[in-house]
Amino acid sequence: MKPQTETAARILLWLTVGYIVVLSAAAAAAPLLAPADPLLQNLPARFAPPGSPAYPLGADDFGRDVLSRIIYGARAALLVGLVSVGIALAIGLVIGLTAGLLEGPVDSALMLLMDAVLSFPTVLLAITVVSVFGYGLAQVMAAIGVIFSPLFARIIRAETLTLKHEPYVMSAYALGTPLRRIVAVHLLPNMLPKIVVQCTVAFALAIVIEASLSFLGLGAQPPQPSWGLMLRNARNYLFDAPWLAFYPGLAIGLTVFSFNLLGDLLNELLQIRR
Repeated sequence: MKPQTETAARILLWLTVGYIVVLSAAAAAAPLLAPADPLLQNLPARFAPPGSPAYPLGADDFGRDVLSRIIYGARAALLVGLVSVGIALAIGLVIGLTAGLLEGPVDSALMLLMDAVLSFPTVLLAITVVSVFGYGLAQVMAAIGVIFSPLFARIIRAETLTLKHEPYVMSAYALGTPLRRIVAVHLLPNMLPKIVVQCTVAFALAIVIEASLSFLGLGAQPPQPSWGLMLRNARNYLFDAPWLAFYPGLAIGLTVFSFNLLGDLLNELLQIRR
């Protein structure tokens, strides 16, 4: 890749990281940044249009401040992404390393299980799991974590099968280095770049799935602030109050685009270094 292209990719990477950092900071400091309580109802101000000092992005059908609900909704979106990806990574790490190190029948059995999970449509499987265990963000995070675990397991297994035959790993085996040290010192650090890229992509998908389930009434429950729940409430007022759908939709789109772009840019920059 040309130096100019690499420089542009780095600039775009920092802009993307900047947006994610600002969003995360806003979510963490929501009580300080939100102009109003996201649950506070003011029925006389129902459908107040954007632009007023009291309601910069307008008010919803209960007179609640849209900006405040979007800021607090970022908490739910980022929390679901962080926890669900953490669960998926933990499960995938155990299964991927076990399959890659042991190979043989154990590898075949574990990968068959992962393929069985991958064979189901993602959103449909999430709906099934949430319907069985109940509605709410905790159930959504657990469901997404289990559903995404095969993606990490397959990547970690493939990297393990490749890395364990490298000369430095074989030397560590020959010297009698404990397996846990080989994994911690030689395997995990070298597969970390691909894991990080997969985490960014899975994070974006988790936000979309959470918003989809909340829109269907299976995720966050009223009156909890959630971007998907805000879209669900706005569907009956698309012509009378279009801002109710525009701003949460924009928040979802920008956030998902940023994490997807971050994954693509990281992957591209890692290939440049190779």
